Amino acid sequence: MKRLLPLVLLSALALCSCEDSMNEQSRIKPLEPSPFFEDQRSSRIPIEGTVARGHLNEDTALNTGKKDGSFIGKIPLTLSRDTLLRGQERFVINCSPCHGTDGYGKGIVVRRGFIPPPSYHSSDLRGQPDGYFFDVITHGKGAMYPFASRISVLDRWAIVSYIRALQLSQNSRLAVVPEPERKVLEDGK
Repeated sequence: MKRLLPLVLLSALALCSCEDSMNEQSRIKPLEPSPFFEDQRSSRIPIEGTVARGHLNEDTALNTGKKDGSFIGKIPLTLSRDTLLRGQERFVINCSPCHGTDGYGKGIVVRRGFIPPPSYHSSDLRGQPDGYFFDVITHGKGAMYPFASRISVLDRWAIVSYIRALQLSQNSRLAVVPEPERKVLEDGK
């Protein structure tokens, strides 16, 4: 035990001396000249052809909801049941607190005094192109803040598909329902 004490003290002394020398190291500041690199630049130029993570946006319609400056009319993805279910899940998590689970704009925060958003079932919003909804989710509108940093591009489109399903569920006619499903609806079973 007595032999370990000098070793522990020596180790502690060595650690203390390292801390001081680390505090005195030169620091390279962004955009200031640096002797470390041959070209004297402290900030490095990206290698040609590289794209910053999350910034490869070749498909403008997919990533912005617009083409040639106008909102696109249809979702630029192949829709599936999985996409719709994902949209429902993301809608419930991100949108229903304000818009309500039914899309009428009477979510829990509205019932607590927050400004109500417009109903998805209004004729004005039913007539908007799909790209409009994507743009509003991305950039926000009115009291709604932008969700671009919180919801991925594909999930935003999935939410748009679910909004369209909500609109159809509330603003459709029985005549457009296929016969087998119509019978179930009419019988209530």
